[in-house]
Amino acid sequence: MAEQKILKIGDIAPLFTLEDQSGKKVALADFRHKKMVVLIFYPGDMTPGCTMQLCAVRDDSSKFAKAGAVVFGINHGDANSHKAFIKKHALPFPLLIDKGKKVSLKYGAIKSFFKTKIIKRTVVAVDKEGKIIYLRRGMPTDAEILKALK
Repeated sequence: MAEQKILKIGDIAPLFTLEDQSGKKVALADFRHKKMVVLIFYPGDMTPGCTMQLCAVRDDSSKFAKAGAVVFGINHGDANSHKAFIKKHALPFPLLIDKGKKVSLKYGAIKSFFKTKIIKRTVVAVDKEGKIIYLRRGMPTDAEILKALK
């Protein structure tokens, strides 16, 4: 695995193109000058912490939309796992498939767990110019993320 990137607020967000749960390609560049983007890197579908985090964002999805942001969940799960997670919890935003955890690595969202590299819970907000305006490890509140989008 390549060396992990250390990003900070003010950096230009690394570009990527990933497929969502339906096979649709999503490119970060497509949102430049149009929408802010919130990326939620999370370890696994259907796990207690990830379910709690993504359901909280679901409950505030209208606030994110009103702020002019689109939300994407990202992990290495496959399309079937993502579809089941979306269906079970009525998630209104796409879940992107990061095969090989390459995008997670670009965003510094990988941690070592014994001899395995797993996704570290990380939230990144990108403004319309492609700059990182919010970056936090762990599980920030939606209010904290939304404040950064103003």
